Amino acid sequence: MPRDPPGPLHLLPVPHELGPAEVADRAWRYAAAVRPGSVVAVSSADGGVGRSTLVAALGGVLALAVPGPVVAVDMHPVPWGGLAERIGRQSAGTVWDAVRDLDSLTSLREVQRWTQQGPSGLLALVGEAEGQGRRPPQHDQAAMVVEAVRRLVPVTVCDVMPALFTGMWRTLGAAHAPVIVARASSDSVRHSLRLLTHLRAAGFGPVVDRCVLVVMATSPWTARDVRAVLHQARTTVPVVVDIPFDPGLAVPEPIDVRRLRKPTRHALVRLAEQVLLRCTAGTVATTTGRP
Repeated sequence: MPRDPPGPLHLLPVPHELGPAEVADRAWRYAAAVRPGSVVAVSSADGGVGRSTLVAALGGVLALAVPGPVVAVDMHPVPWGGLAERIGRQSAGTVWDAVRDLDSLTSLREVQRWTQQGPSGLLALVGEAEGQGRRPPQHDQAAMVVEAVRRLVPVTVCDVMPALFTGMWRTLGAAHAPVIVARASSDSVRHSLRLLTHLRAAGFGPVVDRCVLVVMATSPWTARDVRAVLHQARTTVPVVVDIPFDPGLAVPEPIDVRRLRKPTRHALVRLAEQVLLRCTAGTVATTTGRP
């Protein structure tokens, strides 16, 4: 059972479109008590699972709940426009501009020079997909941007490439709330479970203990074999959240979480509750991962 949120707190109003009311109330209370500089790292065992879509959707809920700016950072080291499609573009700014001007990122205003803003207020340093002297940052460069940004805002959400290398494991280990995304297929969920088993064996047990597994539906129906492997996942992973199929998540357009279907909104609020709980409790455990 979730622990009671602290109070009294500076609470932002809960949008009436979101719910369920009891869960949303807890999530908003956790948001008011969030530790400044909290980091949410969203990764996966596979590509093409809807990771950037989830970053935009979850980040949209966090932006509505947290009393202060929430910034998403695209950490992909390859040309990539996934997060930009789900946030929207108002300028040409990308994470590459933040890397180039890293020394000047000493105020929120300087960060906002390069961010895009989503429909519910999420700020994002989107991926670089251009040429002409511009390029996607390397993982360590993007990590330095995250470190600069987190000093200025309550919550930073990292869109991390699949966790296939030690650098991604360390990013998950440094996060207050590590999130692993899978498609609602038996193979994808099994790959995610194998990833978590491998992380624990490599010395990243605290990551697994804090992890939230998010399963993104790709159709309105869940096959029997998928239901079976999801049952297995719930016996081994601390928290599993299912995001139902939603046409609003299936098209490459900016996501306004308040306009999604009711079951989707409720699932995202439950996910936000779990993420924010991890951003209010304790300190990040030290990992001792090895290549």
